[in-house]
Amino acid sequence: MRKWNVMIAILLFAAAALAGCAGKDNSAANPSGAAQGTAETAAEKIPQVLTTNLSGGEPYTLDPAFASDTTSYFIIDNLYEGLYTYDKSGKIVEGAASKVDVSADAKTYTFTIRDGAKWSNGDPVTAQDFEYSWKRILNPKTAAYDPSSLYYIKGAEEYNTGKGSAEDVGVTAKDEHTLVVELKAPLSIFPIIAVGHAYLPVRSTVVDKDEKWAAESNTIVGNGPYVPQEWKHNEQITLAKNDQYWNKDAISMETIHFKMVQDATTYYQMYKTGDLDMILSLPLDTIDQEKQNKEYLSHPSFSVYTYSFNVKEKPFTNQKIRQAFAYAIDRESLTKNVTKGGETPALGYVPYGLTNPSGKDFRDDAPEKYYEFNAQKAKELLAEGLKEEGLTQLPPVSFKYNTADNHKKVAEALQEMFKENLGVEIKLENQEWKTYIDTFKQKNFQAARMGWEGNYLDPLGVLGHYTSSNSNNFTNWSNKEYDNLIEKSTYELDPNKRVELLQQAEKVLMDDLPIIPILFSADTALVSPKVTGIIFDARSNPDLRFATRVEQ
Repeated sequence: MRKWNVMIAILLFAAAALAGCAGKDNSAANPSGAAQGTAETAAEKIPQVLTTNLSGGEPYTLDPAFASDTTSYFIIDNLYEGLYTYDKSGKIVEGAASKVDVSADAKTYTFTIRDGAKWSNGDPVTAQDFEYSWKRILNPKTAAYDPSSLYYIKGAEEYNTGKGSAEDVGVTAKDEHTLVVELKAPLSIFPIIAVGHAYLPVRSTVVDKDEKWAAESNTIVGNGPYVPQEWKHNEQITLAKNDQYWNKDAISMETIHFKMVQDATTYYQMYKTGDLDMILSLPLDTIDQEKQNKEYLSHPSFSVYTYSFNVKEKPFTNQKIRQAFAYAIDRESLTKNVTKGGETPALGYVPYGLTNPSGKDFRDDAPEKYYEFNAQKAKELLAEGLKEEGLTQLPPVSFKYNTADNHKKVAEALQEMFKENLGVEIKLENQEWKTYIDTFKQKNFQAARMGWEGNYLDPLGVLGHYTSSNSNNFTNWSNKEYDNLIEKSTYELDPNKRVELLQQAEKVLMDDLPIIPILFSADTALVSPKVTGIIFDARSNPDLRFATRVEQ
């Protein structure tokens, strides 16, 4: 066996454009960042407390097995740590594992659990914890959110779909410190997949004792840099530095308060009055005035803002009707006049930021731009689709979105475009986030808003969502050709052939169109000059672990 250095793992796609964002912290846009040494010395006497906001409101869950949204992940990422984690520069490094060995055929990974890794209750983190956690997610009785993220492991899909047993899954704790993972086939991007949320551990003795263990601050046990100190539901959750965490000395921010204010105008005013040190997702009508503010930050996010169709709900059972709605959207106008935060029109599904072997961005290298605004073509396709369905006019159509000012404004802009460019009236429905998540998962919609952030920096991080067996596919869409192309691209080791397969897969997705890509997202934020060192990453929520308060 040979030592596998995740820092130099051969990845088939280089995330060059996004790497610049991965290590970006707010110091560059922060006046206090100029005298960093002096600020850090002064900061030693200042209580290291930061207050920010969860614009999505109350987290859906803090159990990694059931979380599916960035609001929940913002907290979860601070409570648990997988075998891999990210360092200050955004690179993948060993986390709960201190060493990783890979077999000569690249199919077997042997992880050595780190000495000194502990749960927040003082129990040692063991290899058995990981075996338990991964098999818990795969157990069909668990009904976990994203078991398909583990399907790369031998026997995982068979167990999850009732065609195999837990004993057949290629995850084995040889002893307390040794975890052996057997893959179905060599997979060069396994380290960036295994840093995902489905691979996080939970403590079996805690989970088995109380099914509601993740519902309150005093019952949650994690192995990450923070522990819940207080949870006032629908109001605030406070995290405190975990004194059992193996790398606690590297964690500079001691306490983090997460408010739960969903109204964008309100949390914007709270920032302006100093009640919040950082806010994300600025109100759209404030972006123009804030762009000149040194506290303002904006950077690309490896995510795509979409509306998903339920292809089993009329009228979106018809491909041409789905395409008609896509052509009716003027994305240039939407990003310039409505969102205005650095977003770009999504004329495809894979976001910008991934460099192909050719040196070109995957998006620019794609053979065509999909669904450029064309009102005439939209009307023609709608007429053809209605004729195929034996209809003379479009039946009632509802577009759903979760309650938030920004999503409301986008939805209203789309509503107006469909009226003007397609000649149809659509109804808008909104729900609070926790209710909306359940509605979306239950596929109780004709069309519904969702933002898909890549699980990792690779086209599969977003394209993989729409295979027939993927846990993230809530459209009822299934396409064997697409499934086959995604499967082939996953294990193709020739980078050029892999690009071709992924481009072909994206074309199938865009032609059949179970979802409408609207725009490629950009993250906007305001960060107080009283805090430095917040790391903004294109893959995830801001990393607060290494932040420092330099002024009270």
